Amino acid sequence: MIFETATVVAVESDAVWVDAVQKSACESCSARAGCGTSVLSKLTGKTTRIRVLKELGYESEPQVGEQVTIAIPGDVVVIASLLVYLLPLVLSIAGLWLMSAETELNGIIGAIIGLLAGGALVGLFSRKNRNNPRYNPILYRQVDDCHLVDLS
Repeated sequence: MIFETATVVAVESDAVWVDAVQKSACESCSARAGCGTSVLSKLTGKTTRIRVLKELGYESEPQVGEQVTIAIPGDVVVIASLLVYLLPLVLSIAGLWLMSAETELNGIIGAIIGLLAGGALVGLFSRKNRNNPRYNPILYRQVDDCHLVDLS
């Protein structure tokens, strides 16, 4: 499981929306002081809004502004990355290969069709699994005055 601390920004009946600070590769790099990218990442302080499913049976309702810990299985990150990046690429190459027999323009059109089909399949998978706890982050713990309260 991968754990991250985030701040609740909205509450729904079956989920909460949280803001999590994006971590850049600069945090693990040894050239922090002499790098412009590190300075820019500190200035922007990008946050990401994430929909997190609430597990059934926990005692207290998270409130807006509260710190929580969210969790997602590590293998889901790998599966999602492969799906989002590899599927459209593979379908684009397949479309290019299938349609490039006649003219170069047909190959370009085939690649674009394959790319769009891959994006549509990724979107379909995402919509189908919107409320599936297997593929979504879950609310794991509430951070309460320096004490962790386990909700699972």
